[in-house]
Amino acid sequence: MSREDLDSAAELFKTLGSGIRVGLIAALAQRPQTVGELAEALEISQPLTSQHLRVLRSAHMVRAHREGREVVYEVTDDHVSHIVTDAVVHIQEEK
Repeated sequence: MSREDLDSAAELFKTLGSGIRVGLIAALAQRPQTVGELAEALEISQPLTSQHLRVLRSAHMVRAHREGREVVYEVTDDHVSHIVTDAVVHIQEEK
């Protein structure tokens, strides 16, 4: 592994360094969803949801597309979903 690859991997973990962003990835791993659906699922406001989705989009972890008047978000890569799922399973095993 190159130093550049390791630094990029570290950046990925920094981006996932928020429980809300981990929750968004976990929710989107189930199915594509709108901001409203995600906000409801995570019990947070839509503006806060949008703010965190913006971070995930800039890191290329999620992408968005329009369906009529709504914007639907989805995970860009199954690897990201697996990282989050594996981390949650690991924490649950420690309980």
